[in-house]
Amino acid sequence: MNLSHLGVPIGPMTRVHGGFANRMYRLDTDQGSFAVKELNLVDRRWTYRVEEVFRFERTAFAAGVPMPEPISASHDTLVHRWVEGEKVPEAPVSAAYAFEIGEILARIHALDVAWTHVSIEDPTPRDWPELAARAVATGQPWADELASHVETFLAIAHFVDTCERPGPVVLTHGDIQPWNLLAREGRPVVLDWELSGMLDLSGELGSTALSLAKGPGFDDIKPAIFRSVLDGYVAGGGAPPPSGPSWFAYIIGGWLGHTRWNILRCLAAVEASTGPDLALSHESARNGVRGLPVLFGRLPELEALLV
Repeated sequence: MNLSHLGVPIGPMTRVHGGFANRMYRLDTDQGSFAVKELNLVDRRWTYRVEEVFRFERTAFAAGVPMPEPISASHDTLVHRWVEGEKVPEAPVSAAYAFEIGEILARIHALDVAWTHVSIEDPTPRDWPELAARAVATGQPWADELASHVETFLAIAHFVDTCERPGPVVLTHGDIQPWNLLAREGRPVVLDWELSGMLDLSGELGSTALSLAKGPGFDDIKPAIFRSVLDGYVAGGGAPPPSGPSWFAYIIGGWLGHTRWNILRCLAAVEASTGPDLALSHESARNGVRGLPVLFGRLPELEALLV
């Protein structure tokens, strides 16, 4: 990485552990503190639109969206001004925090930013029987659970591919989850914009509202917090789309792809030089194998949140 434009370092660049897809470092220089993200270009699940994402971020920052200041971007490195704040736990947030996230989403969706990339979704992979067989043969710690849920994972893939998205499609962040948020004096700061792009509005709202309204599992979903996100969106000038299963197709499809990606990393059994550590990939694979069937089984319950 050529980071000379950030000033003279006043200490070594230090790794910040915990990234689910890329690797993060903190660099302190005579010009301030910076978050330096090394993008995983080895086995990534999607193509990074670095220039377009950076332009989108700069526009959002200039419009007052609470986020770290974007400093620079290259094909393999993103740099932002370091922001201090409290991590947001995977637990229901306060109603006020949820409401403000809804308002922020409405502001993001109202930005006038050119976006040239048109997303063409590939069919969801259906190789779950093969992955389960490989996991059992190689003694993966979550192999038996995966093998017992193969038919469910095939049903999930079918749902993701066939669920009708009513639109509209908006340019948005695409991944507002607790681990991509900070709290400063109780108010949100939105991090990690790499997944930005065009997305069906119902999927964005459903994913965001659900992630902020629940704990680590699905036994502690707070309907009032879910509704607070939507109330904030309306207060910010947004118009929610019709109710339906499409509100949860995006979060289910995203988690399915993330689980499969981590399973493949685990099956390779090699500590990759980029992306999450192998131990974190095992944790993500296990969480997906256990959690996705539960999430999919609760679709009717989740749709009731929209009424």
